[in-house]
Amino acid sequence: MIIGRFNLLIAVFFVLLISGSCRGSSISEETMISASRGHSSPLTRGRGSALLSQEQRSLIKNHSPSTPSPTSASMKFSGDCLGTASEATLSSIRASEFSLEDDESFISAKKHYEEDYEGEEDKDMGFLTRSFEGREATDVRVSATAVGTAGRGGLGKLSIRGTHRTRGLTDIGLSSVGRCCPSLNVLSLWKVPRVSDEGLAEIANGCPMLEKLDLCDCPLITSKGLLVVAEKCPNLMSLQLDSCTGIGDECLQNIGRYCPNLQSVSIKDCPLVGDEGIAGMMCSTSSSLAKLRLEKLNVGDFALACIGHYGRSIMELHLTGLQNVAERGFWCLGNAKGLLKLRSIVTTSCRGVTDRGLEAVAKGCPNLNQLSIHKCCFISDNGLKRFIEASRELEKLQLEECHRITLVGVLAVLVKCNAKLRKLALVRCLGIRDIQYYPDVLPLCKSLQSIRIRDCPGFTSMSLALVGKICPSLRRLDISGLVTVTDAGLLPVIQSSENGLIKVKLRGCANLTDTSICALVKEHGDTLRLLNFDGCNKITDKVLLTISEQCTMLEELYMSNADVTDYGVALLASARQLNLYALSFSGCSKVTTRSLPFFGNMGRTLVGLNLQHCALIQAHGVSLLEERMWWCDILS
Repeated sequence: MIIGRFNLLIAVFFVLLISGSCRGSSISEETMISASRGHSSPLTRGRGSALLSQEQRSLIKNHSPSTPSPTSASMKFSGDCLGTASEATLSSIRASEFSLEDDESFISAKKHYEEDYEGEEDKDMGFLTRSFEGREATDVRVSATAVGTAGRGGLGKLSIRGTHRTRGLTDIGLSSVGRCCPSLNVLSLWKVPRVSDEGLAEIANGCPMLEKLDLCDCPLITSKGLLVVAEKCPNLMSLQLDSCTGIGDECLQNIGRYCPNLQSVSIKDCPLVGDEGIAGMMCSTSSSLAKLRLEKLNVGDFALACIGHYGRSIMELHLTGLQNVAERGFWCLGNAKGLLKLRSIVTTSCRGVTDRGLEAVAKGCPNLNQLSIHKCCFISDNGLKRFIEASRELEKLQLEECHRITLVGVLAVLVKCNAKLRKLALVRCLGIRDIQYYPDVLPLCKSLQSIRIRDCPGFTSMSLALVGKICPSLRRLDISGLVTVTDAGLLPVIQSSENGLIKVKLRGCANLTDTSICALVKEHGDTLRLLNFDGCNKITDKVLLTISEQCTMLEELYMSNADVTDYGVALLASARQLNLYALSFSGCSKVTTRSLPFFGNMGRTLVGLNLQHCALIQAHGVSLLEERMWWCDILS
């Protein structure tokens, strides 16, 4: 009963605060103090006084040194939304109104907020930030934060991720933010089912400087609310919509008209968004929009044609799960000749990505330097070859789960690519297998510096050796998950690399032994910065000895599940020239407690040490090591 009455008090107080505090309206101080003390009042009749401690009563009574009698004066909230009486009244609210499990008073909570703000000023943007997650996201907490920061100009960035199950954020909480935080720059609302167009409109009316808006799973927010934001916030630069079932074409058609600075738009899983909305948005934002992401939308070929025609400023394009877009859509995307500034395109699960469509994109986007295709079963070696021949500026190429691509297509990329291709990634492409016949002499691809071939079971030692010979300028090598690769495949890559390898990841290559790994370290020890041998269970202390003798620049070493012992750890610790900052021996069954002193001698550069699943290392020893290496994050 008491809680119900006090909840009513809180609701009435914030309604009065929101409607009057930032608009110059007055509230009777006597009424507030009387209500907060629990005196006879329609709001708190009965046991309300029992809710306040003596300290809180004293604070309220003496809230204003310049006011001789609280019963003979009334107070007007100033424009900064933070009057002395408002502080006193907020201080009287019980902590239980914020969280069912909190025991502190609101005075402590408010003090905690203020202390947080001292360290939560965004260094890059120069404004106060606040994030609420789960049960913390209530009207009371959000409103108190808005009022409490008003004296410093209000919040500049607010993030709400989920809400309290029974007292979740509503339009009331957002209204207080809109009225007390006129400098709000960034707003993120995730999974707030009780916030509607009314709350978003309050933000729009009170926060004209809003630049970034992120809405995710807000079912009560519709096109009407978003349109108000567009009309009232002309500085809007970034808009993200995810799973907003009430937002459709209407607002998107007009958003560019009101937001001339809109640079980034991301729309995901909004069922009411179709071709008309995308077309209207593209038409009105053609001079400003630089980044566009569309995912799981009911759009077709017409939408992509409009993007290709009006996207004159687009530099990054992400298309995911557009099942209604056919080959013609991607053909129009390229042949519309409007994407002259496009530099990066990423497609995932788009059935319209075919050989013909890909070639059209290459010809219509002359400045394209990055292509990533994920989960596409229609791209073949011929299409990849024609794309490479037409793309003269391509620097990065990533193919993931493109099962029609074979080693022939990969070699075509390396042989026919321009002189700018620097990175190639092949991930889970099951069509790649060894080829029996290839020319004895192949052109070199001297521009390629990074190659990543992961989880392609058909890519064996023969394929790796061939690629290594073609690419003499490699600096980064990642062949994680290639269980069929042996020393015979890795050695040619080591020997042909002319510029020195920097990062090598061999995670899960279980058939590699000390022979190739020691050769790698000896050949490139003066340039290596990262070595990842996780899962290479045939590697022994011999590798650690070679590393201790040859490596001078190594910073990260990962040897999980390797066949190393305490002796190898001691050898590694004896290398004075090493300045490792990340080290992992997770799952090394032969590493025991005797190794702990050696870890302690590795210097203060070591900030990350993984000793998980080392059965022979005692917990007490790890505790002592943690005390000694207090600066290091040790996992055990």
